[in-house]
Amino acid sequence: MRIVSFLPAATEMAFALGLDDAIVGVSHECDFPAAARSRPVVVHNAVSLAALSPSEIDSTVARTLRETGSLYAVDEGLLRSLAPDLILTQDLCQVCAPSGNEITRLLGSLDPRPDVLYLTPRSLADVDDNLLMIGDAVERRDVAERIVADGRERLDKVARLTSRLSARPTVFFAEWTDPLYCAGHWVPEMIERAGGISLVARAGSDSVRVSRDEAIAANADVVIVAPCGYSLEGAVEQASLVGVPAKRTFAVDANSYFARPGPRLIDGVELIAHLLHPDLCDWRGHDSAYRAL
Repeated sequence: MRIVSFLPAATEMAFALGLDDAIVGVSHECDFPAAARSRPVVVHNAVSLAALSPSEIDSTVARTLRETGSLYAVDEGLLRSLAPDLILTQDLCQVCAPSGNEITRLLGSLDPRPDVLYLTPRSLADVDDNLLMIGDAVERRDVAERIVADGRERLDKVARLTSRLSARPTVFFAEWTDPLYCAGHWVPEMIERAGGISLVARAGSDSVRVSRDEAIAANADVVIVAPCGYSLEGAVEQASLVGVPAKRTFAVDANSYFARPGPRLIDGVELIAHLLHPDLCDWRGHDSAYRAL
């Protein structure tokens, strides 16, 4: 089987399933594991965002989607030459990867037409289902089930550690800094599973744009700065834009642990548990995962 992934989370899943030799094309954002960077890049940004501030990125993304309907450019010639049997993409967020109507138009130019799996998770259970769906498509259901079982065992361990807490800290999780967005989808569930109380956000729903006055009024014990698309250094640089005081504030590597709905979300739950309950929950991951501010 020849697989092209348009989505970083799907690329992580495919590699986790041991499909290294089958992955023949990726997007420009597929950077984990390291081997993904060696694959031909089929999807690029249609507009350059690298030099823009968060507020400029927000307005540029909105304008581009309004005018063209897409933030991405697919190298159709390269895609045809790769002749994929399976394309992994999503239909959740127009900012994350090509989706929906874009893929429908694209398939019209491919012969033979590949199968397409649309991954649209809104919860941790949905992420598990996506992994199992890919496992079924590539005849590796048993591997997918082992990964899911391992993740659930780790979540159960966090639950046991936090089950006797007398109080749970409240958390404001900033998914974007200017304008300010509070993370939705799977993130509120991650916070709750880590022994915290998620404020403002709506589990399983889109991220919520809020004013700073609203965020301050929430009076969170902990603020976590995790701008979507950024690693730790980017989060540290943007933290001052949040402007929401708290007893404790952390910048985190959003790309690795929160923004991409793949296996590393389990690491993200363990990371939040450590940030909220450092005496109770160890963090055995990378030092570059977070920084106290």
